[in-house]
Amino acid sequence: MSSALTDLCRYPIVQAPMAGGASCPRLVSAVCDAGGLGFLAAGYKTADGMYQEIKQVRGLTARPFGVNLFMPQPGQADAAAVEVYRNQLAGESAWYETALGDPAAGRDDGYDAKLAILFEDPVPVVSFTFGCPTRETLDSFARVGTFTVVTVTSPEEALAARQAGAHAVCVQGVEAGGHQGTHRDDPAADGAGTGLLSLVAAVRETVPLPIVAAGGLMRGSQIAAVLAAGAEAAQLGTAFLVCPESGAHPLHKSAMTDPLFVRTELTRAFSGRPARGLVNRFIREHGRYAPAAYPEVHHMTSTLRKAAAQAGDPQGMALWAGQGHRLARDLPAARLVEVLNAELEASVAALAPRAAS
Repeated sequence: MSSALTDLCRYPIVQAPMAGGASCPRLVSAVCDAGGLGFLAAGYKTADGMYQEIKQVRGLTARPFGVNLFMPQPGQADAAAVEVYRNQLAGESAWYETALGDPAAGRDDGYDAKLAILFEDPVPVVSFTFGCPTRETLDSFARVGTFTVVTVTSPEEALAARQAGAHAVCVQGVEAGGHQGTHRDDPAADGAGTGLLSLVAAVRETVPLPIVAAGGLMRGSQIAAVLAAGAEAAQLGTAFLVCPESGAHPLHKSAMTDPLFVRTELTRAFSGRPARGLVNRFIREHGRYAPAAYPEVHHMTSTLRKAAAQAGDPQGMALWAGQGHRLARDLPAARLVEVLNAELEASVAALAPRAAS
């Protein structure tokens, strides 16, 4: 690992920021205390909600941790396409006996207010998803001593992150669960993402920044593979989602290894942006019709997702998951960090004799 990342955690294991509740203070602090780097997800929270969770983490651990921000989305979605999808979801609204959410509920996720808090009361690490901040923003974080990471899905995005002054990049392969962190949402590119190992190698040859690799990683042997490919650390989300400290809904946790859910798929059905989740009824019935309209679709389906969870119906929930979801292990977060690191060390040791021969 690079010295900057080494200072943040004992092991090259990063717990991914999972917006929607999974990345709660208990999970983050447990990962940090065990030697990994935990991340709070500020996405979908108010600025004060983010700050309250930061205070909770500080009360639970003295170790460095990170906060992830969603970048504001430029422009407006096609209102006609959003209205067509609203009509498509009318049956869901009737089934769950709840009104659809307001698609115009906001596009910036409270970004400026969150920045103001993080400049005033800095945290060790801040990462960004759905775009790259301005140089002014990244320079401001550097001045207050915050290490910055920009999520990228291509060498071109990595180059933009370097030019803007990011300290590191989180390279996200197409295998990753949850939203693809592309800087520009291009419907023509749906399904055209790059696998993690190939992407890490390509980014390594494009920019000299430290790389955190993310995308379906569930075992220490996979962490060893991305480190060998040029990453300094590995970021895991689905692996930590099922931990008892995770704030994910119990139905979401159990679905990871439920034989009823056999595969994942990139879909716009729940948010209007490509995101990988377990294929359920909602995705099968609505995925093909969902427009490229984030966060409008996210706001519109939010009430449906909550109602489905309250009704105990995983077929109407956004069950975000990486491609390795069936390898999920129901372990306490600290124990999972220990097991992953032991597997990593065993894999590195096994490869050492081959390298020497």
